[in-house]
Amino acid sequence: MNTIKRVAIVGGIHGNELTGVYLIKKFEQYPQLISRDSFETLVLLGNPKAFAEGRRYVDKDLNRSFISQDLQDSTLTSYEDIRAKAIYQMLIPQDLPPVDVIVDLHSTTAKMGLSIILGSKHPFLLKLAAYLSDINPLVKVCSTPPGNRGYLRSLCELGFVIEVGAVAQGVLDAELFQKTEQLIYTIIDYFSKFNQGIVIDTNHTVEFFEYVGAIDYPRNEFGEIQAMIHPQLQFKDYQPLNPGDPIFLTFDGKEIIYEGTSTVYPIFINEAAYYEKGVAMCLTSKQQLTV
Repeated sequence: MNTIKRVAIVGGIHGNELTGVYLIKKFEQYPQLISRDSFETLVLLGNPKAFAEGRRYVDKDLNRSFISQDLQDSTLTSYEDIRAKAIYQMLIPQDLPPVDVIVDLHSTTAKMGLSIILGSKHPFLLKLAAYLSDINPLVKVCSTPPGNRGYLRSLCELGFVIEVGAVAQGVLDAELFQKTEQLIYTIIDYFSKFNQGIVIDTNHTVEFFEYVGAIDYPRNEFGEIQAMIHPQLQFKDYQPLNPGDPIFLTFDGKEIIYEGTSTVYPIFINEAAYYEKGVAMCLTSKQQLTV
């Protein structure tokens, strides 16, 4: 890739994640904030109907609706299936070049700070991640499981997520809003310098949190949760979890410990939207990657 020609900034794929929604609305009102001479920037509100209804989604999770075969399946007619097809046509149009980069804005109820979530270890993304984490110690870099799970970012080789938290669903947090906004400006300025051939000096290694698995809450035969995230673990995203450390607390006060054989680094701890997905936390390993 020699130059970036088209960049898409998408917010509100989940309608109750208001940081991304209102950043998109701001950029629509003041497009000069994200306009750069060397590439076109598109802004898109992902799920306007869910936003209007104050919900994460209407019929199904839009951020699991971008699987290739589903996008070609005309029999899928839920609101999110139809919306996914429309977004695909906007970002990967038949009569124009596809977008080169997708920046997908999300927020989480977990204490993830400013997280950059990559769908691949493309050298361009790793260099960008190294730069962002070098200039801002609040930035953490992690990856998702391999394979196409229907994420929006999977539409583009250079797709990635900005995930910020902790912030409650349906709530705006001014501090996180501003930090996310500044991070976006830094990213598009980086793209601009890349197009100009300006080499940005940064660390040649990046601390990287690699997804290794997920843990569900203890449940009974009816699927009802039988324990909570342990108080010692709540809001400890990206911090080490060692074998024998408590992870859950039952309703009658009994501790359930982590029975793994090695230290891991949980993220998305007690994410509200993941209760329905059977995920209490995701587990990662911490690595140093050379860029």
